[in-house]
Amino acid sequence: MEVNTNLTDKARHDALLVKKVLSSGDRKAYAELMNTYFEQVYTVMLKMTGETFDAEDLTLEAFSKAFINLNQYTPEFAFSTWLFRIAKNNCIDHLRRKKKADTNSGNLDTAEHDKSSVAAEIPCQLPGPEQLLINRQETNLLRKIVQGLKPHYKAIIEMHYFQDMSCEEIANHLALPESTVKVRLFRARELLYNILIKN
Repeated sequence: MEVNTNLTDKARHDALLVKKVLSSGDRKAYAELMNTYFEQVYTVMLKMTGETFDAEDLTLEAFSKAFINLNQYTPEFAFSTWLFRIAKNNCIDHLRRKKKADTNSGNLDTAEHDKSSVAAEIPCQLPGPEQLLINRQETNLLRKIVQGLKPHYKAIIEMHYFQDMSCEEIANHLALPESTVKVRLFRARELLYNILIKN
């Protein structure tokens, strides 16, 4: 991957980090890119959604999608430009889905809607930095990290990511409310992210 010499020093540095990730799966390079742009992407997502949970989830989802598709990035443009385009497009798709879901939920009985509203506030699908490791065939490393989590987080992560169980299935298996499962998945993902950026 040739780095465009017309880019700013910062953009060239980012492009070199991308090159490291692509060539060797360098987690430090990945973490540096994430640390550099996490707050900026989060701020944009928060402005677009007005919801902290959605903004956090969409921020990690943007990074996950960017790194999964990193081979499509061309250093003709700054990495940040490419990342923000992914984040914004993903957020627009999310807002469209949410609007459609809200329209459909208007057809539910009020009691049924109230019952489901809490669980609907937190997305069940929680792709994050751990997804990059899975996609790079480093499942064993992720399993070792997961082993260090508290038991109630570890069980949910293992069921969701390794056994491919849905939040509803996990809730039934553990006899927990689905909203509790979603909250624990969300918190466990944050713990994984914090562990990863320290490696």
